[in-house]
Amino acid sequence: MNSIVQPDGVAGEWRERVAAVRRELTEHGPSRRPDGAPDFATVTLPERDCDQVRDLLVDERVGTVVEIGLAYASSALAISEALLRTGSRNLRHVLIDPFQYTAYDGVGWELLLSAGLEDIAELVTEPSQRFLARLADAGFTADAAFVDGSHHFHNVFVDLHFLGEIVRPGGVVLLDDVWWPSVEAAVAYFETNLGWRPIPGALADRTADPDSGRQRIGAYRLPDPRPTPDFKKFRPFC
Repeated sequence: MNSIVQPDGVAGEWRERVAAVRRELTEHGPSRRPDGAPDFATVTLPERDCDQVRDLLVDERVGTVVEIGLAYASSALAISEALLRTGSRNLRHVLIDPFQYTAYDGVGWELLLSAGLEDIAELVTEPSQRFLARLADAGFTADAAFVDGSHHFHNVFVDLHFLGEIVRPGGVVLLDDVWWPSVEAAVAYFETNLGWRPIPGALADRTADPDSGRQRIGAYRLPDPRPTPDFKKFRPFC
């Protein structure tokens, strides 16, 4: 996988094109809704949360992001917009979604292509738990990751384990649906035993569950340097 150099003089137009596709998706939903596909309003990341993710990644000046879960591309468009705003000349957006064609008929990927993102975005249609292992083994490095894939505890745990090797020390991992007990428990291990820390003040205006008041997205800073845990000092995490 090769890095793509952002062309000179077109960044502003490119950002506006991505922002326009984002607005259209937010206001009108996807132009095509495959039969039996998950409901757009249920699975998509709300615009307010997308803006928060975008702004945090811009502040972090990311150049390479790994995203798990594409669906209708709401978060992917926000992340791509962030990449185009950072000023980095080597942009990479690796998207992993084994259900993009089987459940969503490629709608999310089509939206990214319509925004002109084919030169920085790459779609992988195999389970993240397998592909991330190969990325880590190849020495691939990212500045940040956004996780909105499987919500089974064991899958989230494996995703976070390999992202802990892929995302650079001091980088950022964001997760959707941390209000789910399975996701919350997986994150708790990495907070308790590996030094991942919530980023103070990040995503301050994020969406909250109307029933519990718990916030939907979590943002975590990875330790620098990367720790080597001692199994004798393991601490229960949930």
